[in-house]
Amino acid sequence: MRISLFLRPVLFAAVLLSPAMLSAQFQQPTDEELKMTTDPMAPGAAAVYLYREETTDDLLHFQTFHERIKVLTEKGKELATIHIPYQRTSFKVSAIKGRTIHSDGTVIPLSAKPSDLTEFKTKDVQFNQIVFTLPSAEVGSILEYSLQIHYSDNIVSSPDWEIQQPYLVHKAHYFFKPSAGSILDERGDALDHLMFTAIGFPEDSVHHDAQGNYFLDLSDIPAVPNDDWMPPLNTLKWRVNFYYTYARSAQDFWNTEARLWAKNVERFTHPSSQLTGAAFQIVAPSDTDEQKARKIYAAVMKLDNTSFSRTKSEAERKAEKLKPIKDAEDVWKQQSGSDDEIALLFVALGRAAGLTVWPMEVVNRNKAFLDVRSLRAGQLDDYIAILDLSGKELFLDPGERMCPFGDMSWAHTIASGFRLSDKGATLGTTPSEPYSSALVERDADLTVGVDGSVHGILRYVMTGPEALYWRQLALENDVNEVKDQFSNFVRNELPVGIDADFDHFVALDDYNVNLMGFARVKGNIGSAAGRHLILPGLFFEARGKHPFVAQSRRTVSIDVHYPSQEQEEVIYHLPPDLTVESAPQATTLAWPNHAMLKIASVTKNSDVTIVRNFAHLYALLDPKDYKDLHDFYQKIAAADQQQLVLSKPSTAKAN
Repeated sequence: MRISLFLRPVLFAAVLLSPAMLSAQFQQPTDEELKMTTDPMAPGAAAVYLYREETTDDLLHFQTFHERIKVLTEKGKELATIHIPYQRTSFKVSAIKGRTIHSDGTVIPLSAKPSDLTEFKTKDVQFNQIVFTLPSAEVGSILEYSLQIHYSDNIVSSPDWEIQQPYLVHKAHYFFKPSAGSILDERGDALDHLMFTAIGFPEDSVHHDAQGNYFLDLSDIPAVPNDDWMPPLNTLKWRVNFYYTYARSAQDFWNTEARLWAKNVERFTHPSSQLTGAAFQIVAPSDTDEQKARKIYAAVMKLDNTSFSRTKSEAERKAEKLKPIKDAEDVWKQQSGSDDEIALLFVALGRAAGLTVWPMEVVNRNKAFLDVRSLRAGQLDDYIAILDLSGKELFLDPGERMCPFGDMSWAHTIASGFRLSDKGATLGTTPSEPYSSALVERDADLTVGVDGSVHGILRYVMTGPEALYWRQLALENDVNEVKDQFSNFVRNELPVGIDADFDHFVALDDYNVNLMGFARVKGNIGSAAGRHLILPGLFFEARGKHPFVAQSRRTVSIDVHYPSQEQEEVIYHLPPDLTVESAPQATTLAWPNHAMLKIASVTKNSDVTIVRNFAHLYALLDPKDYKDLHDFYQKIAAADQQQLVLSKPSTAKAN
């Protein structure tokens, strides 16, 4: 459900359907529904939706919701607790009815009063959540509830129909009666056109009758995908979005929004005389354009980035006589701003210093991909900057605290949104980062005992996303919390039987150099077999946590976030009375243009050195590539399970 606030200077009293007529009625369960213990269309599912219904009447300003759920396992009982978020200042949840029907037909009605919990509150707005639990839920029960949400007469609602749910939906019905008359948005534009988009299924499934109503009936809707390493759900999830809009087409909408965006961002980044003076205090006349950009980048990176610290309250701002930030000059004056404001300040200072630098606003890829079928400019999340160096564009992330010059947060790579250039405002997409910019190097120096015990030092060297993650975590948490989390991270990568204690970081607060973390390890990983002692050859891969191995088929795209490279070197120092019988074989596995694995081992005197290098060049893959991906990772898993076999000296028999 999405509620949009618009001004409605013309209101209509026409009543075509009453709330009672639209409100869903409870249904008598069939014998088949009562006896159901599994669902052949959803093997192993914890529950299924027997029926879902959503209606919106924008003439009468109310919505209704109705669900019937069959519980198939203990986990399915979680669906008995219902959460209904709403805006308390303009909306009211009413007519809540519910019941639980056991498999023998016994009906237990909802009698407890729902809780109305405050989630967020300011002086202007309050968001609450209605919570209630259907009684006596058990495996085999049918859970059923309905409710209404009424909203104020000065509000119109263009609904979002979320078609797919966590579990299979056998039947679903959706209905929308639009508003009529004059509707204005906050800019004063007349929203005199209604559009909709259907994602995931044919658009002609949504029907439109002569009275202007929209309705949709579907059967056997598959559950929301739940595979590992999926792209954001907005690219996958079935839905229908309605819009009151000024536009006559998607292209008209995006062209208009791009022009409005450009006007606002140009105003914010205009290089005032004060910013020009500040820029020339930062840079030197003899600097190259890149040197100027680096100096300005370093200067804005030192500012208080409130997206990673804390936004000051109104009382604090008033006490410090800080005015609301209206443009880049205000950010510089206050030496403080959000991530977006600091990114735009970099653009303004760069322009003041004579650089060619453009702003871009993208969808954060950790949340979603830009969907141009969805007519909402509000999809865009974060600002970055594009520096033109003699015709070569360099994408920068000055609002991303602790991000090195020339790098970007992975969530801003392969991300689309509005950008400016000498051709004006257009939609664009950022490039992917090369795999070499996301490196994790893991080194282990281990001393082995004759009983298979080991102790030693681990060193992690990180660049790119991993380094950025730990540095930003340190900005928002106590240093001991960061150390504890890093210790847990390391332990989860080590063989069973090995414990790790974090020792120290190097360069945690210096984003210009590689981040290093050190830990001490000890434990026992040796397995005795007669005269032999067997150790994992690939120390960091011993747990066998390889993705894409167990799942043989896939219909959903793969998103591993960013290309990356892993380098490992493990040195086993052996005691004198252990000799190497076999070590991991030299291995090279290649998936052309996608990934490569190399393993090598060297035995010298009493030391065994095992090296592993793995790189993948992709971030996103189509499902048609999954078979090759699956086959490649199966080979990796097999190679990573190679062992280091040591021999003990034989004991001479007594005479």
